[in-house]
Amino acid sequence: MSGWLQHFPILPIVIPLLAGAGLLLLDDAHRRGRAAVALTAGVMQLAVALTLMYAVAGAGGASPSGIEVYRLGGWSAPFGIVLVVDRLSALMLTLCAVLGLASLVYALARWDRAGVHYHPLFQFILMGLNGAFLTGDIFNLFVFFEVLLAASYGLALHGSGADRVRAGLAYIVVNLAASLLFLIGAALIYGITGTLNMADLAYRVPALSADDRALFSAGIALLVLVFLVKAAAWPLNFWLPSTYSAASAPVAAMFSIMTKVGVYALLRIGSVLEPIGGFASLGGGVFVVGILTLTYSAIGVLGVQKLDRVAGYSVIASSGTLLAAFGLGMNDVTAPMLFYLTSSVLVMGAFYLVIEMTERSKPYGADLLAVTIEAFGMETPEEAAMSEDVVGFAIPRAMAFIGMAFFTCTVIIAGLPPLSSFVAKFALLVAAFGAAEGTAVPVTVWLLMAAILVSGLTAMITLSRLGMRIFWSSEARTTPRLPVTEAAPAAVLICLCIALAVAANPAMEYMRATAGALHDPTLYIEAVMTSARGAGQ
Repeated sequence: MSGWLQHFPILPIVIPLLAGAGLLLLDDAHRRGRAAVALTAGVMQLAVALTLMYAVAGAGGASPSGIEVYRLGGWSAPFGIVLVVDRLSALMLTLCAVLGLASLVYALARWDRAGVHYHPLFQFILMGLNGAFLTGDIFNLFVFFEVLLAASYGLALHGSGADRVRAGLAYIVVNLAASLLFLIGAALIYGITGTLNMADLAYRVPALSADDRALFSAGIALLVLVFLVKAAAWPLNFWLPSTYSAASAPVAAMFSIMTKVGVYALLRIGSVLEPIGGFASLGGGVFVVGILTLTYSAIGVLGVQKLDRVAGYSVIASSGTLLAAFGLGMNDVTAPMLFYLTSSVLVMGAFYLVIEMTERSKPYGADLLAVTIEAFGMETPEEAAMSEDVVGFAIPRAMAFIGMAFFTCTVIIAGLPPLSSFVAKFALLVAAFGAAEGTAVPVTVWLLMAAILVSGLTAMITLSRLGMRIFWSSEARTTPRLPVTEAAPAAVLICLCIALAVAANPAMEYMRATAGALHDPTLYIEAVMTSARGAGQ
């Protein structure tokens, strides 16, 4: 990119930073002004993300190499701070901007007034997420992790309430411990190699002695542990269902991309260190953790009766699928894995919004009643004999929308055909089995297939059961008031999942090109280091 376009990589960080700082100056009496600033910032971030995605999309894009390196202050790597835009980071930026804008519009209906400083915190979490996707060094990855976590602490507690405080404290304690481990791991790596720039690590690690290499591996292992915590891997994910269910709907929707930051970090650092075998000894462990995470989520989904907790376990299931696919160590599965990541972020964001709209129609104590009915067989003969025609079709328009949205989310989360999650899981398994063509299929591939099928089956059973209780039961329900500002964001996210399935071929082509670049990081490393040499001339 040239001219003023060359400064676009810094904008996903600067826009939410300035917007968040400006919003702190507007008090509650300027609600329309705050909404206008937040919306403008959200639209600008989406426009910038789409521009960057187009620029690095290869043929026809503004960046022929597909990688843009931005040196802050003109200081070059490895000592200066560099932001790197490639296909993967552009994809994550776009996902973050889409989800952020949808959550923001939904929050404007009521949730931004449930507490103070909602909009500044929301902008700062966007800044942290964007920075984590763009940074080219491990130290600034830590910094942006802290920025997004600090903002997420405030958003998790937004609206107060005992449940939010209790769940939020567990979330904060776990992430503070993870941050301490991150700092220790980063310090260890810097002490051994003298750099935290990811591209520079690829040059320096091969020259390490055997003893130093062991210490370096220990530092990488600590970072992997931290990324697994961020990705909500078992057994370090006990906080997630409670925290996400206690958070307000737009915040929970935004949090659905938080676990993918850990997966992104694994992909990014794993890609750069792949040629030197930096992650070679850790892949098997990540696979086992992914399978255990999928198993835990399947048990959790079957054991809960509340929709928001089902959503929490579904987020964990998506992380488990991604971690298991990553741990396979097969290059062919990376593209379907990225396709699944995109689909799961969009659908879980939509599902949290749909759940909140669904809960408004529920009579007080319905959850307790549902558990009691199922546990003690308290169904009456009248209910069993009741025709679905009586209670199934006499629904107002708002309930019809919610019902359709709930049904579509269920199909996508369970991975049923023909929508995006099915396409992703099918492509993932085909790639895994295809990689073993001509040889015996590894046990790990069979394990992955079994775990994915069981996870999808449990999600379908639980969501179908809860959906029938909600939309086809004889319980008296109120018709919720459904403003356009709440219905539209959920509808847009669901439509994007449908569009992803309809345009599966071009979308998968983009993912394949992204995966190809990840597994051949030479271009990424050369782009960062050549930028450094060029600056010094």
